[in-house]
Amino acid sequence: MTNRSLDQAAQAAGIALAFTNALGKKEAIRDETKQALLAVMGNPQTQKPGPLPPAVVLRGNQPRCLLVAGSGHFHWQLESEQGKQFSGEVLAGTELPLPKRLAQGYHRLTLTQGKKRWQTQVIIAPRRCYLPAALENGGKRWGALVQLYTLRSANNWGVGDFGDLQQLLQQVGAQGGDFVGLNPLHALYPASPAFASPYSPASRRWLNVLYIDVAQVDDFQHSKAAQRWWQQAKTRRALEQARASEWVDYPAVTALKITALRHAWAQFSQRSAEDEQQQAFALFVQQGGDSLRYQAAYDGLQGELRHGKADFCGWPDWPEAWQHSQTAEVQAWCAAHEDEIAFWQWLQWLAQRQLAHCWHVSQQSGMSVGLYRDLAVGEAAGSSETWHDPELYRLKASVGAPPDRLGPQGQNWGLPPLDPHVMQARAYQPFIDLLRANMRDCGALRIDHVMSLLRLWWIPAGGGADKGAYVSYPVADLLGILALESQRQRCMVIGEDLGTVPREIVSLLRNSGVFSWKVLWFEQNQDGRYRQPEAYPEQSIASASTHDLPTLYGFWQAGDLQLGDKLGLYPGEAVLASLYAERAKQKQALLDALHLAGVMPARSAKQAEKLAMTPQLNLAMHRYLAQTGSALLGLQVEDWLGMTSPVNVPGTVTQYPNWRRKISVPLEAIFDDATVKRLLKAVSQVRGK
Repeated sequence: MTNRSLDQAAQAAGIALAFTNALGKKEAIRDETKQALLAVMGNPQTQKPGPLPPAVVLRGNQPRCLLVAGSGHFHWQLESEQGKQFSGEVLAGTELPLPKRLAQGYHRLTLTQGKKRWQTQVIIAPRRCYLPAALENGGKRWGALVQLYTLRSANNWGVGDFGDLQQLLQQVGAQGGDFVGLNPLHALYPASPAFASPYSPASRRWLNVLYIDVAQVDDFQHSKAAQRWWQQAKTRRALEQARASEWVDYPAVTALKITALRHAWAQFSQRSAEDEQQQAFALFVQQGGDSLRYQAAYDGLQGELRHGKADFCGWPDWPEAWQHSQTAEVQAWCAAHEDEIAFWQWLQWLAQRQLAHCWHVSQQSGMSVGLYRDLAVGEAAGSSETWHDPELYRLKASVGAPPDRLGPQGQNWGLPPLDPHVMQARAYQPFIDLLRANMRDCGALRIDHVMSLLRLWWIPAGGGADKGAYVSYPVADLLGILALESQRQRCMVIGEDLGTVPREIVSLLRNSGVFSWKVLWFEQNQDGRYRQPEAYPEQSIASASTHDLPTLYGFWQAGDLQLGDKLGLYPGEAVLASLYAERAKQKQALLDALHLAGVMPARSAKQAEKLAMTPQLNLAMHRYLAQTGSALLGLQVEDWLGMTSPVNVPGTVTQYPNWRRKISVPLEAIFDDATVKRLLKAVSQVRGK
């Protein structure tokens, strides 16, 4: 293949030939990278296109007509989502006008020519995503940001759960807050509990069953066997150890919860078919379909096939005959283990019911947003989703980020990319299903790395992250579907747009009503000064930090730099010294901004190096954030309590116990703390203005 033909093939497949690097310079993609990615994709352009694409998305005032390709005459028939029928004839090369006043939604268009038949999904979408009435006309709201597993309480079993979330919602609402923002609640790996990153899930459509509050499960309370186990001294000791642990002990928590829930399942299974809960569960299973069945089968099989192996044992480590959900061996196992499958389906039902109750509590508390959920950028390579539907993923590649200042070698997140060509061929149904699953029982959805709607950095297997390339996604279509589902589910959308953001996505997100994310540490002008609160755009959520960044106390005390040095993350003393020097400049710039905004006492220190981190300085930072023009403000519980240790240290795997650090104060005591109450009262007063 000549260089020209290689470039043409790459462009046709959506592979960018160059990109703008972290220094702002254009950098060409290597030929070997283009060849490798074309091989990964399996030459997507070889399939002969039909007269219309599998899906057409029309938004706002776009012309309601479709250009028909091919040759000859076609008969067309349109069935609207509401069941109305329309039909006619159309000549290839001309436009097919759609019926006037075709409602927003999903409509099925069929073209026939002799015995040939083609189907297109016509999607009529709104221009913008949903916005709660409370945020219209300059309304401002604040809420708490929490990694749910970090919560301590007198009732949980060593990991924060949906019972804790209910209590947190009530407490935040009582303090004037409007929402609780969560980490991804996606399904993980009960058979490999130490594999705990919420951003490398088994499935983004199903829930992490460890968040079930066992005490709220009726059949646990009514089971004599469960209660005997519950009263055993051994059980009580294990529970107290899990609660008292400084870090979440996932293996211990999982062993306790799964044992308890198996007892409860035995009790539930004795209910009659006419029982109300049995009927609700049966409907849940029916609606969940194959997706739920094979998520449950995966959970059961992983426990059986792990055989005491190391922390993680996904399907790529299984015998070849078990590496796909549709093999004869897997089907035979499923037929012989229907009760095991039903058990894991039941856990998903319990988790969904408890999350729905949390949403109900938020609405009872008068919250306009209530809950916002977090959608990870992908599933892990050894996930249940890639096991059940490998054709949707390019398993010989992973996504990440090109080299930049923070990651000179680039980043490889170990997540296989969704194939945009397969998504289009399936009329975007995988994307639609994903949105519907994650917009349930919440008022907002945060999309991690929202730039993935436009492009993703694909890295061929075996290569470094610096040997990748950007692959484009059908951003206009995806944003249209996002807006449609957002309006239907009454769920606003927040886009995590931190890092290198391509110019073309900024206006697309803004015009689609997707909220931007503004993190205090990054809101600096080119001269190093921090932007004043009024400069924050209304269509955004502001926060001090994120789960990947230091807390307020950690930032001011440079605890993150000390930890990074301890973990060996910096290549030499010179790099560390430059980071400390940069931090000193940031602290001074931030202190100057606090004084300029009038949130610091006039007589307080003007030199950052002479000012220790205190509750007073913490309050000033929160008042500064409360003044921002952002419609939403997310505050981390860690910052209320003056915590310094992070929940995650990017660039580490085993060096630091990521996703395990608990909140330092039990949930029951947080809102009794006078300093916390004073801080939240100040925030509510400022946001109320």
